[in-house]
Amino acid sequence: MTTILQGRSDAETPAEDAAGAATAQRSRRSVPFGRGLSTKLLLLTILFVLLAEVLIFLPSIANFRLNWLEERLGTAAAVSVVLVDSEPIDLPRAVQDQVLMAIGAKAIAVRDEGTSRLLVVAEMPPAVDEHIDLAAIGPLDAVADALDTLFSGGDRMLRVFGKVGDSDKEFELVIPDQRLRAAMLAYSRNVFFFSLLISLFTAALVYTAISRIMIRPIKAMTNSMLAFSRAPDDPARIVTPEDRADEIGIAERELADMQSSLQTMLAEQKHLADLGLAVSKINHDMRNMLASAQLLSDRLQEVRDPSVQAFAPKLVRALDRAVAYSEGVLAYGRTQEPHPSRLRLRLRLLVDEVQELLGIDAAGGIEFVNEVDPGFEIDADSEQLFRILTNLSRNAVQAMSSDTGSAVVRRLAISAERNGSVSRILVADTGPGLPQKARENLFAAFRGSARSGGTGLGLAVAHELARAHGGTLELVESTGGRTVFAVTIPDQPVRLEEARSALRRPA
Repeated sequence: MTTILQGRSDAETPAEDAAGAATAQRSRRSVPFGRGLSTKLLLLTILFVLLAEVLIFLPSIANFRLNWLEERLGTAAAVSVVLVDSEPIDLPRAVQDQVLMAIGAKAIAVRDEGTSRLLVVAEMPPAVDEHIDLAAIGPLDAVADALDTLFSGGDRMLRVFGKVGDSDKEFELVIPDQRLRAAMLAYSRNVFFFSLLISLFTAALVYTAISRIMIRPIKAMTNSMLAFSRAPDDPARIVTPEDRADEIGIAERELADMQSSLQTMLAEQKHLADLGLAVSKINHDMRNMLASAQLLSDRLQEVRDPSVQAFAPKLVRALDRAVAYSEGVLAYGRTQEPHPSRLRLRLRLLVDEVQELLGIDAAGGIEFVNEVDPGFEIDADSEQLFRILTNLSRNAVQAMSSDTGSAVVRRLAISAERNGSVSRILVADTGPGLPQKARENLFAAFRGSARSGGTGLGLAVAHELARAHGGTLELVESTGGRTVFAVTIPDQPVRLEEARSALRRPA
């Protein structure tokens, strides 16, 4: 029973792992509300507006403090105008206390022509903690003093003095800062709540505007990418771009183009994979048939007829190449093209073999011209270079075969030149030239065909083999009456140690 339960638990483990993986995948594709762009935008907007309000609050609270002190000094100046012509002793104590209580001061004095006169006094404090000249306070000093009063004040005695209005007299006021600090705290509290309301209101407006302008389109693109990743072959999953001229509109259009291109490429890859599977199956049977043909060709070599003896070696070489190509196609279904096995070759002889394989009949009106110098040598893989030239030549012959006029010149010429360590082979024909569509997709399989019903695989394979040699295949010219392809192959770089070993003579 324990074994059965253990086995059942082990059997359920993969399912649980799969469910956990699916849940983790969904969690990676879904964004929680607290981590979404909308939430971040809202919080950042509130934070930034509050920071801006703090920058506004500092000069505001400093100005509030100065205004509060100026109001008290102005009130003291108004009282001083009444008292300046009277002796302080003429005023009853109760009246003096009421005047000072209304201002919240301990004493009021006036300075005229260098003489200071004490007008009203309740009780003179033993010491003054801070002397404030309202006319000499700068902006930074005002902010620093305001913060000092706000956070450390409440038990200090202030001496405030300065001129009021157009008066030549200077008025002085001795006042505690307790009521000042209480007023500043109340003002700060009101500013904080008002700033918070402004922040929320501004954040809501900014959030609504940016959400409609940016967040929603970005979410739509994100959802489209996730939907496209789940079914890339469904045309309905391609994003529909909006008619916008900004960056998001450009991003939507580029995403739509990229998804369309990717969908087309995936369809072509699937087509190529299906075709490769079919070709591999057909090629497997064809290889068996070619093997039988090889056995028959071996018997032809025993025939004493001179004409048979002349053509039998060519037939054997053609069958050998066909078998090698069949095996190469089967290998291509599993891997890429093999790395070139490079040797020094006489190019003219290789071009002669290409001409023999094409089987061009001189009576058909197509002329094959081998313009390669007999002594020209090239460093390349013979079989792969043979395939490159065969594909290019066969395409040229097929293009020229469409022109049936008796006066039309139909010539295929292969020439070669060398520039230092680089060999350049030119394949030129007098055909009608490549159409525009074939030029735009020159080396793309299934899209670069120059004729109806073609696959374009010949140029694609030739291009791949040329690149495997470290070279290039390019279209030099294509007009009505002349098309030239150039195959450029550099020699293999010489390794220093191998060159030294080859040059070293025995002692």
